[in-house]
Amino acid sequence: MKLNRRLVPNLLILQTFECAARHGSFTQAGKELNLTQSGVSRHIKELETRLDLQLFDRVRQRVSLSAAGARLLPEARRLLDSVEGTMLHFMAGAQASNHLGVAAPATFSSRWLIPRLPGFLARHPDTVVSFQGSMPSFSGEFAPFDVAVHFGRPVWAHASCAYLCREVVLPVASPSLLRTHPVASAHDLADVPLLHVNARSTAWETWFDGLGLDTGAAYRGHHFDQFSMLIAAAANGMGAALLPTYLIEDELRAGTLQVMLDEPLPTDKAYYLVVPEDKADDPIVQAFCAWIGNQVSERNLASGAGPEAKDRVL
Repeated sequence: MKLNRRLVPNLLILQTFECAARHGSFTQAGKELNLTQSGVSRHIKELETRLDLQLFDRVRQRVSLSAAGARLLPEARRLLDSVEGTMLHFMAGAQASNHLGVAAPATFSSRWLIPRLPGFLARHPDTVVSFQGSMPSFSGEFAPFDVAVHFGRPVWAHASCAYLCREVVLPVASPSLLRTHPVASAHDLADVPLLHVNARSTAWETWFDGLGLDTGAAYRGHHFDQFSMLIAAAANGMGAALLPTYLIEDELRAGTLQVMLDEPLPTDKAYYLVVPEDKADDPIVQAFCAWIGNQVSERNLASGAGPEAKDRVL
């Protein structure tokens, strides 16, 4: 890949721009970066000349971002963060025999995957793992991970998708809520506060429809951006929630959440292991895929579920 050197910024100049924008002062930027004020000015002038744009409005002793500078700033920060992340990524694995980059939904990682991960690392002690909680794009040619756990459908460009398991989503609530709102059937949920997660905003409507009920209450109640928030709200008695059981194993064991009705939410989606084409033969990737598959099977066997792939559940 041949790059146009004119379009590739000097990272120190880009860092100087970000620092000056953050402080609103060339003097303060110089102090942070150990540069003179004139040195900061030269860097900014070089960047402005290269872009043919004025990035700062200069008024007396202060500087403020111009409209062009305001557009550039978030992109500059993204690029600097990416470079820093790349350096940390390689520094972390410098002394390790293997490095494994894992992309997986944040709550799935913290609630199910990471608590089991010490078992994998005990078998592969020379492996360093990096987690990415936000899932990357489906369509990009470059996959910034070695293996991903994807909830949805088995479609990912330039990668293979192997079925891992489906999930079981059940209505749960705290014991305190159930004492004030006893639930003997799905009809009783018409009087129970409902909790929602934005990523699955139609979940309660689908659940009620599956039981042939039309309560008119499917969308009322509190809404949350993350499953972790939804779990905390349900455990603290704010309402009933439809939650995947693998996310609330600790709460179910401790009794801070209880299954209200054994009526699972049907779903046409499942969990898949995604491996980029150029990582398919990597031994540590293969070992991780085999290990996580066994973790799913062992859990199902312990709970009485069948070990067959088609019957695996979380």
